[in-house]
Amino acid sequence: MLGAGSLGFLSRLPLVSAEEAKVDPRMVRFLPEIEPLVRLLEDTPRERLLEEVGMKIKGGTTHREILTALLLAGIRNIQPRPVGFKFHAVLVVNSAHLASLNSPPGDRWLPLFWALDQFKFSQERDKQEGDWTMEAVKEADVAPADQAVERFRKGMDAWDWSVADGAAAGVARSVSTQAAFDLFCRYGARDYRDIGHKAIYVSNSWRLLETIGWQHAEPVLRSLAYAMLEFSGANPSTKDVLADRPGRKNEERLKELRTTWNSGENRADAVGEMMKVLRAGTWDDASAKVVALINGSCSPQPVWDGMFQFAGELLMRSPGIITLHASTTTNALHYAFQHARDDATRRFLMLQNASFLTLFRDDAEVKGGVEIDTFEALPAELKGEEAVAEIFVGLAEDRMTAARRTLGYLDAGGNPKLFTDAAQRLIYLKGTDSHDYKYSSAVIEDFGGLSPACRNRFLAASTHWLKGSSIADSPLVARSRAAL
Repeated sequence: MLGAGSLGFLSRLPLVSAEEAKVDPRMVRFLPEIEPLVRLLEDTPRERLLEEVGMKIKGGTTHREILTALLLAGIRNIQPRPVGFKFHAVLVVNSAHLASLNSPPGDRWLPLFWALDQFKFSQERDKQEGDWTMEAVKEADVAPADQAVERFRKGMDAWDWSVADGAAAGVARSVSTQAAFDLFCRYGARDYRDIGHKAIYVSNSWRLLETIGWQHAEPVLRSLAYAMLEFSGANPSTKDVLADRPGRKNEERLKELRTTWNSGENRADAVGEMMKVLRAGTWDDASAKVVALINGSCSPQPVWDGMFQFAGELLMRSPGIITLHASTTTNALHYAFQHARDDATRRFLMLQNASFLTLFRDDAEVKGGVEIDTFEALPAELKGEEAVAEIFVGLAEDRMTAARRTLGYLDAGGNPKLFTDAAQRLIYLKGTDSHDYKYSSAVIEDFGGLSPACRNRFLAASTHWLKGSSIADSPLVARSRAAL
């Protein structure tokens, strides 16, 4: 039997009031095996969380368990409207996870610890802005298996959360993961509100569910549905605004693509043709060009090559939040394009991405500037790790020179992995913003999916947002290492 002295350590912990210990029966509850860890993240003060999680890890709590609790804590405590701003604490979890996977063993926890701190920052903001909490689903509203998909579409088409919420729960309980993904990524891409964050949320949350398990899907899908129905003003189903026009037009335009649209030639000239329209055309011109190229025997690969290259070019021309999201949205829509199985949905995603890129261009007021396919390389005098180190030493002071050096290094046969490993490590050593993680993870992933002729310039353009080695480390780095 334990003596009173065995519990002496409790006197050193902050007291918890009876009110704080209560669980609000109205809020969504998670599975019993993860709920206590989620509560730990929710209830521990920001200044103590990393240390408390460090103790849990030393006691055997796994990376996957921390990842799961972090995602669910964000979903329960941070309002996903608008889909951005403080909600980046949720949007960035998958990017932090990817950064962890790409990290050497000694640094693997650092991205996740950064995301934990970001969650506490956003949780505090949410409390200041009204203290939103996801409520428990109303069981009477949960759609039965044979009606879940139809009811979900009805709620989403009417922009009616009261219908979509119970339907989303029904989808999670009764529909296959693949069918559910196809359903959600179609609606995540239907409108341009929140500059691509709806599509980003769909792809990133699905990837996390692949890691943490489908048993956690119901609150995630409910949160997604709530986020995708975000709008201001009158119900979108009753009006005609720019954010909805590409989706409505492309729902019809996708039928114009040849039935064998997913085959064809990898025409190198199609990349330039696609970029020419994206530089100067309208959203309607852009998706029409996709149809013309595909129906002219081109395969989708050069079309996506052109879209990725143009997204990188926008960031080179005008580094900023809007142009950055041209890249992260293209990453999300391309992931959905690759993993969806419904043929019409895949065509829709490709057309929407083309249209969205012109909207990003116009929103950022980008007119002219450097062209990603013609800027000159700066021949590298050094090789290997020394050449990469030289790029990042001067990156913060002169990003265009860093891009030219990167292109020279890669064109001379330099190992791109040396560059991406250094870029990723500098993000979690010096990154201070969710976009640092989101962008770097997207770029490193997309680099491998491009045609070889496009890869070097695409990666070189990334210097316009990556971190240089000359800036100070984030204060969280030392604290994270101490906690572990």
